[in-house]
Amino acid sequence: MTPTLDAVVHGATEVVVGPSEDGRGAETVADAGVAVVDGRVAAVGPTDEIRRAYPPENAREAIDARGRTVVPGFVDAHTHACFAGDRADEFEAKLRGTTYQELLAGGGGILRTVRAVRETSVERLTENLLAHLDVMLAHGTTTVEVKSGYGLDTETELRMLEAMAAADRRHAVDVVPTFMGAHAVPEDVDADDYVDAVVSDQLPAVADQGVARFCDVFCDEGAFTPEQSRRVLEAGLDHGLTPKVHAEELAHTGGARLAAEVGAASADHLLNATDDDVRALVDRGVVPVVLPGTAFSLGADYADARGMLDAGAPVALATDFNPNCFSRAMPFAVTLACVGMRLTPAEALVAATANAAAATGLDAGHGTLEAGAPADLAVVDAPSHVHLAYDFDVNRVRTVVKDGEVVHRA
Repeated sequence: MTPTLDAVVHGATEVVVGPSEDGRGAETVADAGVAVVDGRVAAVGPTDEIRRAYPPENAREAIDARGRTVVPGFVDAHTHACFAGDRADEFEAKLRGTTYQELLAGGGGILRTVRAVRETSVERLTENLLAHLDVMLAHGTTTVEVKSGYGLDTETELRMLEAMAAADRRHAVDVVPTFMGAHAVPEDVDADDYVDAVVSDQLPAVADQGVARFCDVFCDEGAFTPEQSRRVLEAGLDHGLTPKVHAEELAHTGGARLAAEVGAASADHLLNATDDDVRALVDRGVVPVVLPGTAFSLGADYADARGMLDAGAPVALATDFNPNCFSRAMPFAVTLACVGMRLTPAEALVAATANAAAATGLDAGHGTLEAGAPADLAVVDAPSHVHLAYDFDVNRVRTVVKDGEVVHRA
């Protein structure tokens, strides 16, 4: 079969290919183009060379990127984007001094969203998720991890995962589903009894459904202990689900060390992680996922992403989009990582693409524009990648390509 020249992006002021050799900066090519053949990157190089080897007039799509920057499509490695209901009043309550733990103890927070989701059909959950994916795509996201966990019973957890699968089939953005039945302890239920239900009832049903790829648990103050969390994660492993851990967000309880011990794909949040925790994650190849939007929305201290990088960790970046952190735009997460965590724009961009792809279990090459990688990219109306963090009051993404096809134009 003759290869198809899907797209040629040409004339870009800058193309960000992926991480630099040391993994800290970004490899860039000036005055560059990208050729896409059969949905994958065929070549990146100076525009003149790309135009000669891959004439734009022969491509299904010729994208003039003069004055613009081309970056890999963002991989949002941690979201709770499948939900129903609204919690704007809780945002206001937090501004008056109410803590997240106080909201949860009063039946708010996660438990409030659980009540809303239990009353919502799979069709409505799917439509809600599709609307959020539209916004994410418009801001350059091409792959997103989405967690369940607003059901806290078998029927609703399965319904959430079904909605994710339906949205994945219907939308250009790839949805990576995660089962998170251990997101909170339901009202009027003993925590150990609920863990028993997750292990004996929910996980077998989730495995039979065959949608989820990961099993996550909220190992933190007011949620699940390390011992309870281990039970869930090890049972998930028995059912073929790779572990992830919400760790050290509200307090230091041992979630990061647990992630290392079970060989999790990622440990996420880490606001209260110690140097020893980070070393354990690095030693076991666990990707730390930092979520600056959560700290921003809570008015909390940011995770020490700079210290993690200095320790050799491949820090990943995500929005944590959920009713408590209502941000779907990865460029804003990049800005917060720079301003709140003192990452460079290049470090933040690598965290939001290649490293985030690793945290999401994607094959090597995802989150880059290296030859052979999936042709997922965003054309940004700015002269360099620095403007993704610098121009934070507007959306600079103009064109998004997914698997070689233009799926969004602004």
